[in-house]
Amino acid sequence: MNDFSYISYISDGALLKKIGGFVKSRRIEQNLTQDEVADRAAISRSTLSLLERGENIALTNLLKVLRVLDALYVLEHFQEVKPISPMQLAKEDEVKWKRASKSKKSSPKDDLGW
Repeated sequence: MNDFSYISYISDGALLKKIGGFVKSRRIEQNLTQDEVADRAAISRSTLSLLERGENIALTNLLKVLRVLDALYVLEHFQEVKPISPMQLAKEDEVKWKRASKSKKSSPKDDLGW
């Protein structure tokens, strides 16, 4: 069970309020006004206000705001992780060297190395 399993029990409205609270706190931490963030994100101030209050806005607007606030890192959990099959893992292990080996170059037998 992961740390976010409780989220499935939270309503959509409560999640929107959590997101809005996060955006607002990031904005305030960076000492930015709503007007400044809205201008940089190319959205209206009222759209940003809606977001911070936990109202519905377009996903693209949320992405713009997260980019302005340097908070796109919250989307890292959306990366697709492809599982590696046991057969593929075994094939990769076969390729790895198990120990060092002698050089394939053979020196002339008559050369004493002087």
